[in-house]
Amino acid sequence: MVRMPLNDMPWWRWRAHVRSALHMLSDPVFHQECWVAGVPGYGDVTDAVYRLVEDTWLDNWSAEKYVGTIFRDAQEAALVDAAVLRVLRILHQVGADAPVASYLQHPSWPDAVQAAREAHVLLAVNDGDDPDTRPGTLQELAATVHAV
Repeated sequence: MVRMPLNDMPWWRWRAHVRSALHMLSDPVFHQECWVAGVPGYGDVTDAVYRLVEDTWLDNWSAEKYVGTIFRDAQEAALVDAAVLRVLRILHQVGADAPVASYLQHPSWPDAVQAAREAHVLLAVNDGDDPDTRPGTLQELAATVHAV
């Protein structure tokens, strides 16, 4: 996310948080190497879900509401909505305090990962970033959103 245009979208800080969450949720290798392994600095699944919906309230309304402020167009909004719905459904089924393995073993997890991947790739490409880089730490995210 280092190359993301900082002032490109009016609510770019919220976009950065959504992108960070989608990036982490969309990467199965990251899940194993960081979340399952308990590597510090990346939070866990629940942290990513809260980052996804915390400021945006995407757990209460559509991302379409944010086209032009957080999301560039209806396609970005639709893909984010699909990812949010899939991830939240699992969160509500396994519980917010569930261990990482509970999420990863959920039968719908691969669908949630795929939806997050589709949203992540579109947002990253639209921001001129490589969607295949490893997700950054939460400290890197904080530095990015406080840079301006």
